[in-house]
Amino acid sequence: MKKLGKIILVFLLALVAFFFWASASNYADNEHTQLISFKDVPTETTNDSIFSIVTYNIGYLSGMTNNLAVDRTKSLFDENLNKTKQVFKTIDPDIIALQEIDYDSQRSFHINQQTALSSLGFRYAAQAVNWDVRYLPFPYWPISSHFGKTYSGQSILSKFNLDQHEVTVLSKPDDMPFWRSAFYLDRLAQVATLSIKGQEVKVINVHLEAFDQEARKKQTNEVIDIYQHFAGTYPTLLIGDFNSDMSMNDATVNKLLVPSNIAYAVVDTSKKTYPSDTSLERLDYIFYNTDFIEKVDARIVTEIEEASDHLPVLMRFKLKNRP
Repeated sequence: MKKLGKIILVFLLALVAFFFWASASNYADNEHTQLISFKDVPTETTNDSIFSIVTYNIGYLSGMTNNLAVDRTKSLFDENLNKTKQVFKTIDPDIIALQEIDYDSQRSFHINQQTALSSLGFRYAAQAVNWDVRYLPFPYWPISSHFGKTYSGQSILSKFNLDQHEVTVLSKPDDMPFWRSAFYLDRLAQVATLSIKGQEVKVINVHLEAFDQEARKKQTNEVIDIYQHFAGTYPTLLIGDFNSDMSMNDATVNKLLVPSNIAYAVVDTSKKTYPSDTSLERLDYIFYNTDFIEKVDARIVTEIEEASDHLPVLMRFKLKNRP
């Protein structure tokens, strides 16, 4: 019995040590929120009055294997990166807001996907890390499928200068067990200020709670407050993965349509973004304030196929002249 007790004690101590080691950060807090300028990236922006923006949950370029307990090869990520670059080069957006992008993660072979995509002409990037752990024990089984070191988040890539960058950590689900809270993917509202033809434009990039409806409601209210703080003064785009399909009766995303100064890009709700192979739900949106922004056109970017488990949304727009 004493031997058994010692074995159990050693096991528990090892488990506690592993928990604290695995949930610790790899990088300093001041590296989590950054404005980055890629000096070696030549940038060209259109000289006309029409601009374009994309939101894309890139799913760390894992395609339809996202969050599945499967073995992945580097060639999968290389193919999905090349596909993404090819499509973005063709549609030529001025701004891209990304969710679930990896900066240095074991699950995606330690490729900095932000740097890789910046080569398309995006000299400026706003980086907001929401997952920084030394070892992520997910998916739970088998152990060989664990994500391991994870350094991931949200990025705004821009061909226009980024002047400011603020990040708000949104509410977590209530009553989370401590072990889940330690490994929780923080939900962020990332606000970047862009200079477009002499005008300040606010881009709010979000990725809201996927599994807890009450937490998503709270986060949606917080995002509305952030949007309203800027929307009366600046051209404001609120974009990202809202994890809510507005065609559903209880969709939290519909709360965004209550203010009179907001509209969304792809009006046809039959056009879906998730999953990318069958497109059953609309989870990804571009909202904008109609007092300052005029939509030219918008669509779901289906030609990117299954580089991620989501499809991107593209909008072309004009800035209205304001006195």
